[in-house]
Amino acid sequence: MEEKFLRYIILAIFAFIAELIDGGLGMGYGVSLTTFLLSIGFTTAIASASVHISEIFTTLISGVSHFKLGNFDKKIFTYLTITGVIGGVLGAYSAVKLQNLNFIKPLISTILLIFGLIIILKYIKKKHEIEYLQPRIRKLAPLGFFAGFIDALGGGGWGPITTPALIATNTHPRKAIGSVNFAEFFVVIAVSITFLLTLQDINYKIIIPTIIGGAISAPIAAKLTKKLNHKTLGLLVGIIIIILSLRNILKSLGIGFLF
Repeated sequence: MEEKFLRYIILAIFAFIAELIDGGLGMGYGVSLTTFLLSIGFTTAIASASVHISEIFTTLISGVSHFKLGNFDKKIFTYLTITGVIGGVLGAYSAVKLQNLNFIKPLISTILLIFGLIIILKYIKKKHEIEYLQPRIRKLAPLGFFAGFIDALGGGGWGPITTPALIATNTHPRKAIGSVNFAEFFVVIAVSITFLLTLQDINYKIIIPTIIGGAISAPIAAKLTKKLNHKTLGLLVGIIIIILSLRNILKSLGIGFLF
């Protein structure tokens, strides 16, 4: 009993930290929690379903917080949401039907590594003020679909795919992070409903501590995003993406990493 209680406490703390990173940098919650759940024995589908159900609450709090603080762009939010929901539903259904999803991680990690390098170079090389642009619909639509599909399929990836892609194409970091976080709420609802309809053995006991930890952290993270300098924010996103991508690529090759 005490061992299970301790595990739930650790899970809540882990969720707090994951949401602090996710809400502040636009990525990390799903990937972090899914990795943790997989490491303690849960299957990919169960881990993804549990994380997405808990994210209904954390993404709502995070999204509303970002919206109130002005970290929001209506166009980015709208098109990411619509296509992300479609991709998420298909991804969740595929996650239930497929068992071995390991082949996806090295490919996605390589793409993300390229995004991370582009972002770092963009913010280091340009000494003058960056001219921020609003992304076009033809780029937002496929981005939302792809991110939603991968996120539901592997238990994380919405933020790590959408946020770097937007920032790499000169979207303001604050607007990108806030819009991505708010759009994620609607994607998460669609994915969760799909899992509830297609998956039988969801473990609700592990969802409650993740909701508590993430809900406490979400508004704090939104305020950090508002206060951080946009160049610092962009560089942090790039560095986090490079580290996580290298870790996943090396692990897929059987090479040990620091964590």
